[in-house]
Amino acid sequence: MKKIVLCAAAAVLALALAGCGQQEGEASAADAPQQEQQAPEAPAAEATVPGPVTFTDDMGNEVTVDNPQRVVACMGSFANAWELAGGTLVGVSDDALTAAGWTIQSPDVATVGDFTAVNLEAIMALNPDFVIMTSGTGGRGGDSSQIDLRDALVGAGIPVAYFEVTTFDDYERLMRTFTDITGRADLYDQNVAKMAAAIDAVVGAVPAENPPTALLLTTFSGGTRVQSSGTQTGAMLADLGVNNLADENKSLLKDFSLEAVIEMDPDFIFVIPMGNDTEAAMRNLEEATAANPAWGSLSAVQNGRYITLDPILYLSKPNAQWDAAYQGLFDNLYGQN
Repeated sequence: MKKIVLCAAAAVLALALAGCGQQEGEASAADAPQQEQQAPEAPAAEATVPGPVTFTDDMGNEVTVDNPQRVVACMGSFANAWELAGGTLVGVSDDALTAAGWTIQSPDVATVGDFTAVNLEAIMALNPDFVIMTSGTGGRGGDSSQIDLRDALVGAGIPVAYFEVTTFDDYERLMRTFTDITGRADLYDQNVAKMAAAIDAVVGAVPAENPPTALLLTTFSGGTRVQSSGTQTGAMLADLGVNNLADENKSLLKDFSLEAVIEMDPDFIFVIPMGNDTEAAMRNLEEATAANPAWGSLSAVQNGRYITLDPILYLSKPNAQWDAAYQGLFDNLYGQN
């Protein structure tokens, strides 16, 4: 009799437990959609804990940084890129705060001078634990260079890295380094990987036959220059199948000649105004072209393919808008075919 009672009790207990388990399982399944809706989007928890990162900068220097919190960026595009990678800033060059296209989010950020002549004392006063500089020369300062400040910074025990970004591949490499430092692989995916896929789609849509010819000009109050495929926008045009006539006529890169442009008669002429006064820049070119009646006979002019480009996308670094820059050129080149 005891055995029968025990067996019966065990059976009842087993059924009860099974019923509870089934109810819990059903409740979990019913709650799942609601839980998914309430889940936060792309949480910052995806970030890994930053630690020491060693990399080689664009000058070939080996640099090690360890979760830097007091970062100075000596070019506006680098300041913006560092924030896109999840970092914050204590100091920036003037253009990060004054040039169109950049929005710096870091609070109480100080300026360290124009990017062509950054102030070493101003940088040191911020007690930085990482300084980001450009390895390029020129700009408004002619032969100005931030490289000259490296010895003083390294001598003070401050990690400094030099970068030069011309193409999207350069930007991709820069952002990989930055997101490695900040531990934000999620922001690399968001601000670089997705954009790379979009650019690949645009490039993949380029017609295989009959590549258009083009000239790319930058104009400023003092004159006009022709750009090769080795420049930022020139490289984008090359990716989009354009035959840049300046690549075959190197003399144009030194001496802009309206007569030479008229003789080559490109399918497209792209113009990027530069400098603080874009109206004055465009007026300079318009006055020069108006002085030559043959300018109006150009195929690009007659067919509405004499196009002014936005300097925010095509002179400054597009950063989070590289895909928009590619798409804009593609639309001008092939959207009207």
